Amino acid sequence: MPKKEQTELTGKQKAAILLISLGPDVASSVYKHLSEEEIEKLTLEISGVRKVDSFAKEEILEEFHQIALAQDYITQGGIGYAKTVLEKALGTEQASAIINRLTSSLQVRPFDFARKADPAQILNFIQNEHPQTISLILSYLDPAQAGQILSELPQEMQADIAKRIAVMDSTSPEIINEVEQILERKLSSTVTQDYTQTGGIESVVDVLNGVDRATERTILDALEIQDPELAEEIKKRMFVFEDIVTLDSRAIQRVIRDCESEDLMLSLKVSSDEVKEIVFKNMSSRMVETFKDEMEYMGPVRLRDVEEAQSRIVGIIRRLEESGEIIVARGGGDDIIV
Repeated sequence: MPKKEQTELTGKQKAAILLISLGPDVASSVYKHLSEEEIEKLTLEISGVRKVDSFAKEEILEEFHQIALAQDYITQGGIGYAKTVLEKALGTEQASAIINRLTSSLQVRPFDFARKADPAQILNFIQNEHPQTISLILSYLDPAQAGQILSELPQEMQADIAKRIAVMDSTSPEIINEVEQILERKLSSTVTQDYTQTGGIESVVDVLNGVDRATERTILDALEIQDPELAEEIKKRMFVFEDIVTLDSRAIQRVIRDCESEDLMLSLKVSSDEVKEIVFKNMSSRMVETFKDEMEYMGPVRLRDVEEAQSRIVGIIRRLEESGEIIVARGGGDDIIV
């Protein structure tokens, strides 16, 4: 009978009983990781608890322990590993219930196992696949992994793959499952049955930021011929104004000399303290004082004006980089100066 009552409890009721059982010190530590709305709802739920049944308390603590273990197993070796361990400990039915509950709440991304694999192993499998299949897989990998793999693919394929990632929209779960199962047949697919968003401009920018400079130039040169607008959009996003903090002092000083003072003031007006500090550090004290005074009297500025000013400065940085006058550090190893 007590077990039946326990199974009828809502998630919020279980959470309230769990925190009561763990004590005020642990509960207060948990609260530090919750939003104000979550704290309000949970506190209201706790205040409504009059008496905690001992059997219900034990069941909830055991359920929490099993979920915590499952999360730990997933972190250690992925979903397949977690399910195997839990099946040995709890049985197939209970293990599946825990894994399904976890993956639906965690929204585990497809190809989770591949993100733990060596890029060279993935490359060996996918290099002879259709470009669209390669693009799909790369779009789900960590950018550093995907960039390394893209660098090793034949040059004639690189631009095509980059373009396919950039224009990729949504992919049906059936296709994702099929590709995933081919890549790792031993994995029990628990992908949520929603259309999953991947690819796009940001995805290909992340990938290109992980490749070496020669590969980046080869891909962008080819894209400029195939799709000039796409190539220009990718270039714009590969270095944003805030990335100026990654430049060395000599490069920043050169950029300051080449750009219009008004553009720099507009750009700094809404920039982070870190960006302002680094830029001001590379100015004379007199110039810093002048900039701060003029920025203060500038008053409110239009976001569009700021974005256009930052775009012009980024254009100058790209021009200086292309002419070899400054170095912009990115993925790969060919930016090392010896």
